[in-house]
Amino acid sequence: MSQSVYEDEWGEVVEDSEADLIEIVWSETTAGMSIEEFNRWLDGFAGLVEKQGRHKVLVDSTLFLMDVLLMDAPWRDTNIIPRYNAAGVKKLAFLMPEGMPLIGAEPAPDGPADFPTAYFGDRDDALAWLAS
Repeated sequence: MSQSVYEDEWGEVVEDSEADLIEIVWSETTAGMSIEEFNRWLDGFAGLVEKQGRHKVLVDSTLFLMDVLLMDAPWRDTNIIPRYNAAGVKKLAFLMPEGMPLIGAEPAPDGPADFPTAYFGDRDDALAWLAS
């Protein structure tokens, strides 16, 4: 059963204990999000991944509107991914808007991740992969 464990102006974190899943559902308000706010949000989410002990992560980016050119992958690789690894994350799936080039790419570890990351255009496909 799914339940909200955190919500603010940028999005919501939902967990499903039966599916061993924790999910970010981004809001379109992210259009005004700064890199500092984004990094702070990811840091908080990593804390929830650690606390809740879920091993599957879904990031619903269908309404995520922050300029992706602002993202700091080296910061994420240093400050977030090791925490996911330590928490025992087994799979990470991104639900993306239609037409994104990574949709359907072979799942593979991203950066220093010990787990595969996959990109989907359909929620049911993402959930099926996470459950497999």
